[in-house]
Amino acid sequence: MNLFDIAKLEEELKKLENQTAEADFWTDSKKSSIVLGKIKKIKSKVETYKKIEKEVENLKEISELLEIEFDEEMAKEVIKNTKGVNKEIEKLEIETLFSGKYDNNNAIVTIHPGAGGTESQDWAEMLYRMYTRWATQNDFIVKELDYLEGEEAGIKSVTFEIIGENAYGYMRGEKGVHRLVRISPFDSGGRRHTSFASVEVLPEITDDIQIDINPDDLRIDTYRASGAGGQHINKTSSAVRITHIPTNTVVACQSERSQIQNRETAMKMLKSKLLDLKEKEQKEKIEDLKGEQKDIAWGSQIRSYVFCPYTMVKDHRTNYEVGNVQAVMDGDLNEFMKVFLGTDSKNTNAFGDGAKKH
Repeated sequence: MNLFDIAKLEEELKKLENQTAEADFWTDSKKSSIVLGKIKKIKSKVETYKKIEKEVENLKEISELLEIEFDEEMAKEVIKNTKGVNKEIEKLEIETLFSGKYDNNNAIVTIHPGAGGTESQDWAEMLYRMYTRWATQNDFIVKELDYLEGEEAGIKSVTFEIIGENAYGYMRGEKGVHRLVRISPFDSGGRRHTSFASVEVLPEITDDIQIDINPDDLRIDTYRASGAGGQHINKTSSAVRITHIPTNTVVACQSERSQIQNRETAMKMLKSKLLDLKEKEQKEKIEDLKGEQKDIAWGSQIRSYVFCPYTMVKDHRTNYEVGNVQAVMDGDLNEFMKVFLGTDSKNTNAFGDGAKKH
C-alpha cells in the first residue's frame, strides 16, 4: 500500500511543529490557526496509514497460520476484518484526491425537486435517504436543518448538514441535477416516468473565513417549526428564515428548539451561500473572457438512475456506471465520488502529486 510518501509527510509535520515553538507564533491568530489545522490533518493521515499498515500485517500473519492449521471461526474473522481494512483503504484513496480550499469542511446540502409534482418530490426524498445512508455508513453525522414536506408524498425541499472531516470534499461532486427513470408508483397506468431533482452542496463556513454582511441587508422572519409528518417540533415561533435582500438569497433553519440557535445556524448557511455566489460570479467573469457557454440547468444532469426498462446508474461526467441501482440508493456512492475526484482536471491531490486518472 503506497498511497503517499509517509516520510515526506512526517518531515512536513516536523517543520510545522517547529513553527509552533517560535516566539511570535501565537501573535497572528489566523496564521497559527491555519498551521494547527495542517498539523491536525497530517497527523490524522499518518496515524490512519500506520494503523492500516499494522492491520494488514496482522491479517497476513493470521492467514499464514490458517494455511498451517485451518480454523473456521478464525477464517470468518479474517474475512470480516479484511472487508473493514479494504473500506479504510478505499477511504484513504479518496482522501488523497482532496485539494479544494474547503474540502476539509462540513457540507451543507439542499435538495429541490424539479417540475412534476409528486413524482419529483418523491425522487427528492429518495435522494435524501441515499445521502443519509451514505453518510451513516462512512461515519458522518447528519443534521437536518430545514424540511418541507410534499403534499402527497416526498419533500418540497430539504436542507441538511453532513458533519465530519472532509465531508465537503466527498460531497462537492454531487452538486447538480439528478435524473430518475422508473415505472411510477403514483401512475395507475403503470407508465414510465422521468423525474429530476437538484442537489446543492456548499461548504460550511468556519470562523476563520471572513464574509461581511450588512445587517441592514437582512430580513429575518420567524415561524413555527414543523417536522416530517406535519408534526410541530414545538409550539413557539422558533424557526428562522433569513433573506439577503441585495441577492434575494433565502435560507431557513428549524432544527434547533431555540430561535437564537436557529438564527446562528441560518447565518452560517447564508454565509456559505454568499461565498458560493461570490465565487460563481468570479468564475463567470473568467468564462465570459474565454467565451465559454454555460450549461442549461435542467438539460445538464450529472447522473442518471434508471430502474426501468433496465437497471443502471451512470455518471455523465465520468461515464462511470454500475448495474446495481438499489445498492447505490442504499448509499453505495464512494466509487462514484472517487472516480469524479480522479477525473476532475482541476483537482490535484492533497500532497501536490496530481489526481489519479481513472
